[in-house]
Amino acid sequence: MKGEKIIMGIDPGTNLMGYGVLRVVGNKAEAVALGVIDLHKVSDTYLKLGHIFERVSGIISEYLPDEMAIEAPFFGKNVQSMLKLGRAQGVAIAAAIHRDIPIHEYAPMKIKMALTGTGAASKEQVAGMLQRILKLDAEQMKQHFDATDALAAAYCHFMQASRPESQASYRSWKDFATKNKEKVKGLKG
Repeated sequence: MKGEKIIMGIDPGTNLMGYGVLRVVGNKAEAVALGVIDLHKVSDTYLKLGHIFERVSGIISEYLPDEMAIEAPFFGKNVQSMLKLGRAQGVAIAAAIHRDIPIHEYAPMKIKMALTGTGAASKEQVAGMLQRILKLDAEQMKQHFDATDALAAAYCHFMQASRPESQASYRSWKDFATKNKEKVKGLKG
């Protein structure tokens, strides 16, 4: 990475949507902003989606990100909750697409792994690691975990983009294994 790049992270939600903004210069990242879009007072589902679009668009206008990293929805048992979360994520993505911002999606486990070394890390552990890595003060950490999760998505993308092998693209695990036979040799078990 050369020059300056702004990465916006989003943790989708239907009641609280987290956002975080990183400034990357060379191989150093610093937190610029983190916060939440509070949707608790908006009762109509479609008005919530409109509010998400407006607020994400506003954050984009304020920080002018070069890329967006967004947390992928996790699969749960409640189909209605997943549908609502997917809609919220889709609207945030649409706001970025509307401004021609490239989007990169990361699974929650991938984000946790990138920051803590384990995909089973708690939200507290992720926030604590961000605080140490980015040297955030206690006042900045008083945000909701949705905000730190969004900043973690942006930081995960920064780490992925910093690695030369991250330029490869894979459609599936099978595609990865086919293209990386040496890396996966001996992993069957």
